[in-house]
Amino acid sequence: MTEAPQVLLAEGTIRARVDELARQISRDYAAAGDLLLVGVLRGCYIFLADLSRRLTVPRRIDFIAVSAYRGKAQTSPGAVRLLMDVRTDIAGRHVLLVEDIVDTGRTLRYLQGLFRARRPASLKTCALLRKPERLQNAIAVDYLGFDIPDAWVVGYGLDYRDRLRALPYIGTVEPDRWGEGEPRGGP
Repeated sequence: MTEAPQVLLAEGTIRARVDELARQISRDYAAAGDLLLVGVLRGCYIFLADLSRRLTVPRRIDFIAVSAYRGKAQTSPGAVRLLMDVRTDIAGRHVLLVEDIVDTGRTLRYLQGLFRARRPASLKTCALLRKPERLQNAIAVDYLGFDIPDAWVVGYGLDYRDRLRALPYIGTVEPDRWGEGEPRGGP
């Protein structure tokens, strides 16, 4: 690693937007009873933690893990595979899928299909980031933090080769300038 990431979204900007999302979700689910937040691992963990602490409605948390890349460097989009399923029965529950980033939309589309088949009372999506330029599917995000340009982003849970997740801000990196060839994940 040769240089610090370029700041795209400052810590205060992220905090303010997460506060707004939490207020909106809390209003929307005020009469729903218990809300199940399902975090898509691994990148969502900081966003999910901050969001869940700010909600004012009863909620539970579970996680799911999928892989959407193939090849040794894990850079080429492949079939979406389920790596770890939720442990909660979602039938009849209000479910909010929480993603770090919507890139092509393939992962979110896969998860929506998987969850709808399990007959939740409702199913909505929340993503911190979306790259409109990369979307391959017309997919709606019910609660969206930010639209961002098509750049490799790190921090606030997002990584470059499993590094830089703990940065308190979201920054951009240029993988070819960081050496070590292609990173895992994708821009």
